[in-house]
Amino acid sequence: MKKLILIFSIIFSIVISAQSAKDIIDKNIENSGGLTNWKLLNTVQIQGRVTLGINDSYPVKIYQQRPNLTKTVIVMGGKETPVEGFDGKNGYAMNYAQNKLQQYNDYVAENFDNDFIDWESKGFEAELLGKEKIGEQYYFKVELTKNVNKTIYFFDVKNYMLFREIKKDEILTYSDYKKVGNLLMAYRIESSSPKKESDYVMIINKIDFNKELPKNTFKF
Repeated sequence: MKKLILIFSIIFSIVISAQSAKDIIDKNIENSGGLTNWKLLNTVQIQGRVTLGINDSYPVKIYQQRPNLTKTVIVMGGKETPVEGFDGKNGYAMNYAQNKLQQYNDYVAENFDNDFIDWESKGFEAELLGKEKIGEQYYFKVELTKNVNKTIYFFDVKNYMLFREIKKDEILTYSDYKKVGNLLMAYRIESSSPKKESDYVMIINKIDFNKELPKNTFKF
C-alpha cells in the first residue's frame, strides 16, 4: 500500500511539474467561467463595504464599463463621494492630504479585462516560478512581465482560482468566491502596501453584469 501511495505521489508530481504558466492561466479562465463569458461582459456594478484602517468602514460602489471606464465611490451620510476613476480622457483620485478629488494627467487606466484575458496578444510574457506554500495551502506562482513591469500571481493548485496578486506597490488577496451568472467572482478583496497608507478590506454583497449605465456615470 505504501508503494502504491508513493507511485501515485510521483505521478501527481510529474503532472504538476509538466504544466506551464499558460496551462495554469488557461485553467483559471476556464474554471472561473470561460473565455467567452468573460468577453461578453460590458458593464459591471459592484456594491459592498470597505474598511480602511481599523474603524473606518463605508459602503462602497464600483462602476466599470468597456474599454476602461471606471468609477469608485464611498457613501457617507447617504451621499456618494467619488474617490477614484477614469472618464475615458482624464483620471481622478482623492488627494487625502487636501481632502479633495484631483485630476491626474499621468493617470494610467486599467483595462476592463484582467491581464489574463488574451495576455499574449497584450504583449505579456508568462513564467511559472514553481509552487509556494502560504499558510496551509500550496499555490502555483506565475509571473507576468511586460516591458519592465512585473506582477506575480498565486493560483490554488486544486482549483486554479486566483489567491494573491503582488504588484510593485500593492498586494491584493482574493477569497470567498461565489458564482454570479456564469462567472466566479471573489467577494472578499484585501489590499496591503509597504507604507500601509492605502490598506483596505472590501466585502462585496452584490455584483450586477451588463446593466445599462446612465451616460453621466463616469463624470466627475
